[in-house]
Amino acid sequence: MHSTATTLSTASSLILLTTVSAAGLALGNLKIRGIGLGSAGILFVGLFAGSFGFGLDHAVLEFIRELGLMLFVFMMGLQLGPGFFASLRKAGVRLNAFAVAIVILGFLCAWLCGVVFHIAPGARLGLFSGATTNTPSLGAAQQALTAINAPDSQLALPALAYSASYPVGIAGIILTLLLLRKIFRIDGAAEAKEFEASQRQGIEPLQRLNVVVDNTHLDGLALRDLPGRRETSVMISRILRAGADEAVTATDDTIVHTGDHLLLIGTAANLGKFERVVGRPSHRDLMKASGAVSFRRVVVTSGDMLGRTLEETGLDHLYGVAVTRIVRAGVEMTAVPDVRLQFGDFLHVVGDKKDIDAAALALGNSLQALNTTQFIPVFIGLALGVLAGLIPLEVPGLSSPLRLGLAGGPLVVAILLSRLGKVGPLVWHMPANTNIAFRELGIAMFLSCVGLGAGPKFLATIMSSDGMLWAFSAVFVVMIPLLAAGIAGRMWLKLNYIDLCGLLTGSMTDPPALAFANNLVGSDAPSVAYATVYPLTMLSRILVAQVMVLIFFR
Repeated sequence: MHSTATTLSTASSLILLTTVSAAGLALGNLKIRGIGLGSAGILFVGLFAGSFGFGLDHAVLEFIRELGLMLFVFMMGLQLGPGFFASLRKAGVRLNAFAVAIVILGFLCAWLCGVVFHIAPGARLGLFSGATTNTPSLGAAQQALTAINAPDSQLALPALAYSASYPVGIAGIILTLLLLRKIFRIDGAAEAKEFEASQRQGIEPLQRLNVVVDNTHLDGLALRDLPGRRETSVMISRILRAGADEAVTATDDTIVHTGDHLLLIGTAANLGKFERVVGRPSHRDLMKASGAVSFRRVVVTSGDMLGRTLEETGLDHLYGVAVTRIVRAGVEMTAVPDVRLQFGDFLHVVGDKKDIDAAALALGNSLQALNTTQFIPVFIGLALGVLAGLIPLEVPGLSSPLRLGLAGGPLVVAILLSRLGKVGPLVWHMPANTNIAFRELGIAMFLSCVGLGAGPKFLATIMSSDGMLWAFSAVFVVMIPLLAAGIAGRMWLKLNYIDLCGLLTGSMTDPPALAFANNLVGSDAPSVAYATVYPLTMLSRILVAQVMVLIFFR
């Protein structure tokens, strides 16, 4: 009998969770002028269901909620990790500095609204997360409240305040973008042209150049020893001997003689420099010359090759092939000897067909492996993330130590592991579609549980004076930081409006607002700045939410 009762209870819980998630996603997919709630629709359906008495056992609800949050942030970290540290360099530094400033200003506005309007500490946490449309910070705040044994009266307030302020947050971001365009009288077409020109600066496409060697000082040298070879990063893929009719593969050990024809690959500027060292342009097109030389795109999937430099792989010595280009995450670059290979790199390999086959076997070249999820590294990474979240971090001025928790720990660990790519036999790679699927599953689990947990008080609270006050306060929490950063960025840093849109929507980690920004400028160009600030912003919001708990409840 007990077993039957348990089975029925489990079945009803699963039916409730899946129904709330399905209805919430359907609600989130409804759009008005391109704007929708997205995954946040699950929260509102959960709140509605909870207000009518539907709920889960407390222990089950907590477990599913934390597991969902952990899955969401870990998968996000795996996706963002490879580009995270690059985003902290060059132009990304100032964008990330502005994004962090927006996070801090949002915290100050939430604190100030709490003091002025006498908002309860727990509601201030939800106000901070909802007005900035950041769900993981809500999860971090709830975990921190549980960890410090906050009063029961405060535990439901973050989700309620979040639900009241979230729609205001989306509207506030959109209104800010429109206000900034009006204030600075933005010409969208001119801004788009300026943005495209700035993106092309410093990024030159790779080109081919055929040259004939007439520098007698180079006669008898190996290609690797030619002056300027490393400095210009020019690659040499084929060589046609003087007087010969068939081109052959050029490797670093190939000896060059006066009168030989070489096929060079590099940027226009570097090709010009190297040509002056070697000789002069050739009328022979080695791509069309007869011979057994061919080329193929080979994907790196072998664990033995990961982390090695191209020189360390010894492809030229072992197989007699040359690697001329590397395509990584859609970016093409010359195959310089000291570049380290990562899982999923596509190499342009030049050589005889049989030699290319052998090199491809050594590199892996398995599309199946590229699209297969290795779950052992994922589970190990999740365990490490949980452990990292439990480590206490002493912060001067705070009475209690700060912890990354189940929101921050898995995120930080995933960023670090995906940046490393490989540790021993473990490869931290996940196909994009699989990553998105797990991420959406995680956020659905989290939001449905948050909604069901806070639902019993939802209708009474949202229609009360407190609910109206939270929604009103959200206007200040979202718009003051964004307007301040937008005006300063435009006047001080002279940021392009497209960069500004990406910065502001990324600092709120808000996909619906990004979609609106893309429609506003007529392209997806704001996604560049959005992706640049997203990882650090996400981490900052998770940490700030926990700091707020320690400050408000000390």
